[in-house]
Amino acid sequence: MKKTLLFITLLLCTHQLLHSQKFIGSAIFGGNATQIRGDMIYGYRKFGFNAGASVSLACNQRQSWFVTVELLYTQKGSFQKALVDSMNAFRTENIDYSVPLNNKVKYKVNLDYVEVPVLAHYEDPNTGWALGLGFSWARLVRVKELENGYVLLTNLNSGIYKKNDWCAIVDVKFKIYKNLKFNFRFQYSMIPIRKRTFYYEATGEVQSIRPQRNNALSLRLIYSFNEKYRRNTNFNPSGERKGAKWIRDID
Repeated sequence: MKKTLLFITLLLCTHQLLHSQKFIGSAIFGGNATQIRGDMIYGYRKFGFNAGASVSLACNQRQSWFVTVELLYTQKGSFQKALVDSMNAFRTENIDYSVPLNNKVKYKVNLDYVEVPVLAHYEDPNTGWALGLGFSWARLVRVKELENGYVLLTNLNSGIYKKNDWCAIVDVKFKIYKNLKFNFRFQYSMIPIRKRTFYYEATGEVQSIRPQRNNALSLRLIYSFNEKYRRNTNFNPSGERKGAKWIRDID
């Protein structure tokens, strides 16, 4: 799968690479605020890491269009504190009784993925603002689930959660200073990661069967290693400012 994604990226940028071999390597570090759509919990209450590296390939001479491939370790999931009765339709099963009860947690699931996003970005050469659209493939590498304070026997091989997650991505970046950028990303699963049956607590009858999807907001810092910048000659700090103080040197 990774080889296929890299091959597609290289096809899109072959002409530019043959002439300038321009690429930008970056380190990424940040966090996610996540929820699972369809789990009867509302709000981005689960927090986790989002970190890794990326390679961006310039696809035109002005270096305003890029294709970016990332390799990330990212943590998603859902969380609900105890004493908030918003999940009375859950019925706890498959409990691991070797782990003590945690009476502070009503529900929590940790889903850790190794993820490969592929995006196309347009970057304004003067201001440094960039907008990107794309998708990602993620492989589930760790699962931990708590319900009504009990740790469940959920694991990678239990078949409850799908091992592959495909997401659509909207991405915004702007420069903080030269090679350092701030990044905001919205991500949503294109296919369900599982289906869950909910029950009426009083009768035990089925209330609903809901598909569930990952939903994530990411805030990240991106540092590029091989970008060169020069002072913007049109930038006037005491008068009208035209663009950013520092712009990429494409010579």
